[in-house]
Amino acid sequence: MEFPDRVDRALRERWVTEGWCPGRGLYELFAERAAAVPGRMAVVDGGGELTYAELDSWVRGLAAGLAGRGVRPGSVVGVKVPADRRALVVDLAVAALGAVALPCTPGHGRRDLLAVWGTARVDAVVTVPEWKALVDGLRPELPDLHEVVVLGEDPWPERAGWAPVAVDAEAPARILVSSGSEAAPKLVAYSHNALAGGRGRYVERVLETADGTPPRVLLLVSPATAYGSLAVVALVRCGATVLLPPVGERFDPAGALAAVGRWRPTHLAAVPTMLRRMAELLPAPGEDLSSLRAVVSSAAALSPAVLGAALRRFGCPVVNVYGASDGLNCHARWTDPDGDVLRVGRPDPAVAEFRVCGPDGRPVPAGVPGELQARGPMTPLCHVGAPELDARLRVDGGWVRSGDRGVLEADGSLRVLDRIRQTVNRGGVSISTAEVEHLLEGHPEVAEAVCVPVPDPDLGERMCVCAVPRGQALDLGELALFLAELCGLERYKLPERLVLLERMPLLGSGKPDRRVVAELAAAAVRAAEAAGPAEAEEAEEAVGAAG
Repeated sequence: MEFPDRVDRALRERWVTEGWCPGRGLYELFAERAAAVPGRMAVVDGGGELTYAELDSWVRGLAAGLAGRGVRPGSVVGVKVPADRRALVVDLAVAALGAVALPCTPGHGRRDLLAVWGTARVDAVVTVPEWKALVDGLRPELPDLHEVVVLGEDPWPERAGWAPVAVDAEAPARILVSSGSEAAPKLVAYSHNALAGGRGRYVERVLETADGTPPRVLLLVSPATAYGSLAVVALVRCGATVLLPPVGERFDPAGALAAVGRWRPTHLAAVPTMLRRMAELLPAPGEDLSSLRAVVSSAAALSPAVLGAALRRFGCPVVNVYGASDGLNCHARWTDPDGDVLRVGRPDPAVAEFRVCGPDGRPVPAGVPGELQARGPMTPLCHVGAPELDARLRVDGGWVRSGDRGVLEADGSLRVLDRIRQTVNRGGVSISTAEVEHLLEGHPEVAEAVCVPVPDPDLGERMCVCAVPRGQALDLGELALFLAELCGLERYKLPERLVLLERMPLLGSGKPDRRVVAELAAAAVRAAEAAGPAEAEEAEEAVGAAG
């Protein structure tokens, strides 16, 4: 698999010279950390605790085993394991071999896995017994896959004579998966330098402690996600302790609050929906959140209501991170509940600098809104297997077009005004509307369909299908069954609202007018909610039946 770097080589070299990128591999940096603080706790999960020395032993054993199974420098390794210590072990073991990790979450089913692993042409897959049958069933459609490695709950033994590979720090280390605005999941390749350097700087600043003590971060999202990749980076860059509570199919706010008291984190990393649900719970007897020094919110826009609720509930600053898997990143630290959440801080050139461009693609002056573009040590190499995305989204020597609208103020701070991408951000999970629309084209009773996000007080957004039926009325439950059973769409992507239209609003170009469609959908949902809870909940009940 080829991973062309879309950033000018001279820039990459300058970032190393500036000290913004280490010029060394992820595992090399981790091993150095483990040698320096062998007894420090590295990871805590449902299976107990591992020190840095113990985690390194797990990594070395698995790396040697994978090497014996044919994983070599440049191999792309698909990863589907639970959100526990094994996720960190596999990431580091793959890095130690100079291979490329491509993690997938528990929510990724057959359809997603085929799209993701097929595009990246995975050579090997690491999974666990409960998912082996799923992976084996994919093998006939993944011609490059030659090895499926199954991990149990025990470490693999270290092998005498095994040594890590000397890697090029600009070589790919991990592929982040994002739905973006494309029909298929979007894959973004990060080098060792971009992860440990630019991304490491962001993690270091977000997890900083006033007294310089190593952070303890309670991660409520899967380490396989783009946001969750901060787990390995925090080990390498910060010498942190990563706390991984069991992640079930449904988020448990009471369990998360209890984990804060039990594991005493300095930082809590979550998405806004999680923070809101936790903030709504009354304190349990004996609850203790006093260890927290900051709460980190990312993967979705932070609303003023959630900011205020989190500040009151947790009694510590809230760090709001604006970012994307494409290499955009900026953050603001809030202590004032009346803060302007559109302000996302001052860009750090050691992470990513920003510019704002007009419709002609040229930068505009401070204070003038336009499309946000970013480039810096965190910038990834390329879009994997999608040169057309690089051609469209990477410009002028590596600047990444965000598709988001914002403004750089005169003082250098960044405000994000609108997110333009065609996605639904459901509780921090980005879902492509294009993917669902393409599948609905195959439904015999759907003449036209456009999917748009509609506001939701709990999850931020839910997906609404606005459809023109061919004749008879459409039913959301039947649409969900069609998408899930006949098309294999993952349950978390199923639409949860349905609005029927007599005709589709169109632009002068003949394309659907998504702004008007979104307005119609929002008005219809408000009307249904005003009519009574039964109508408002009907869609969710139908989706549940389809799952």
